[in-house]
Amino acid sequence: MGLFDKLAGWLGLKKKEVHVLCLGLDNSGKTTIINKLKPSNAQTQDIVPTIGFSIEKFKTSSLSFTVFDMSGQGRYRNLWEHYYKEGQAIIFVIDSSDKLRMVVAKEELDTLLNHPDIKHRRLPILFFANKMDLRDAISSVKVSQLLSLENIKDKPWHICASDALKGEGLQEGVDWLQGILLYT
Repeated sequence: MGLFDKLAGWLGLKKKEVHVLCLGLDNSGKTTIINKLKPSNAQTQDIVPTIGFSIEKFKTSSLSFTVFDMSGQGRYRNLWEHYYKEGQAIIFVIDSSDKLRMVVAKEELDTLLNHPDIKHRRLPILFFANKMDLRDAISSVKVSQLLSLENIKDKPWHICASDALKGEGLQEGVDWLQGILLYT
């Protein structure tokens, strides 16, 4: 049956399902990004801070995404590691206008990358340098430098500048992630 499943997937008859962890500090825009990726008739109008986590689903032309939208509040970040084993990809969202907490975001990213359930896996990581519409926002290149993304050598990664409220930059990121996940 494996061959028929793959053929059905290639023909678009059956979508491959992937589990994605959406991580980042509180107020970075994780829930807003995931909401924007859902069909417009399934989008929520009022976004509230995530407590614990929520599970959201959206589809692309060839993948069905189940996204674990994890709270970024300090007291909930220790819950992230309970979902690492199930994750097939990570979306890491950074508030590009919050320069003061960029160091905290880097610490959380480093902790994530060194966790035993992540460290030796070739998980793709999509970074959204979010809130690019704000006056104090720094470029995605600068975010990449501050987070030392160039040191990630054992995992495919990509960073996109985004404005989750307008949906800008989101499709580019999802297209990259879809391309990576279809061939893993």
